[in-house]
Amino acid sequence: MKWTKIQIKTITEAEDIIISTLYDIGLEGAQIEDKIPLTPLEKEQMCVDIMPQAESDDGIAYLNFFVEEASPEKIEELVKEVEEQLEELRQFMDIGEGSITLSETEDLDWINNWKKYFHQFYIDDILVVPSWEEVKEEDRDKTILHIDPGTAFGTGMHETTQLCIRQLRKYITPETKLLDVGTGSGILAILSLMFGAKKAVGTDLDPCALEAVKENSLVNGIDPKDFTMMIGNIITEKEVQDQVGYECYDIVVANILADVLVPLTPVIVNQMKKGGVYITSGIIDDKEETVVEAVKAAGLKVLEVTYQGEWVSVTARKN
Repeated sequence: MKWTKIQIKTITEAEDIIISTLYDIGLEGAQIEDKIPLTPLEKEQMCVDIMPQAESDDGIAYLNFFVEEASPEKIEELVKEVEEQLEELRQFMDIGEGSITLSETEDLDWINNWKKYFHQFYIDDILVVPSWEEVKEEDRDKTILHIDPGTAFGTGMHETTQLCIRQLRKYITPETKLLDVGTGSGILAILSLMFGAKKAVGTDLDPCALEAVKENSLVNGIDPKDFTMMIGNIITEKEVQDQVGYECYDIVVANILADVLVPLTPVIVNQMKKGGVYITSGIIDDKEETVVEAVKAAGLKVLEVTYQGEWVSVTARKN
């Protein structure tokens, strides 16, 4: 099987937002090539005794997206969409060169290749174990989250996910009804139920999230009645807003990029109970003030701003 590789030359600071933006037009599973030094956790995840000598970081990144057996017309149309999205991003941020290169490559086994590099790890006292690994005997008494992202986003390794998890633990009670916007593989909602929440509802744009959530809920012993999953855009689709419900959530969590949180926030306040808590992340540090202002403009009171690396989480309450 032939794949077309769409490669974008950019800068490391723009990696996440470009990946998220192009995900919305159907380009998924980005392969990143850069020279950012590995963190200690990433080195551990690679399970290599002697790491290869890395070149010094030059700030340049290449993002590779792969399209399966598409016609030349389809590729041309897709490249045009990519160019448009990159130009829009360029209006408000530096994306570097932003050039696009096309090439062909042979069959790729995505599902199995990336598993070589994803192994169990800790988020504070929570042991995250991929579905293809066994829990060690000495770890069986720990809080364990079994996870298989499948084709949906979310392994729990990213700083933004961990920021949300810590905030959720602070505010969840046995009566909590939670809404998770941008659910992905279901990590935040599943952990919320494990922390004692009463009910969780998730929304996502990607239909792949349905199967990922179903499988991850099952392996973690979550009752299907406690976790409802919906596909659609809660920002723009009234039908999704109606289905989710109004003024019925104690906590809304949204681990999405800042440029989505800004239009989401004035909409999502309608889903929150009075006194409800809004936990956001996915915010790169230079977008902190943008999100804080959007939260305040929606009538919410900022309770806390927390940080991990270059990422930010803003927690607020509905008055």
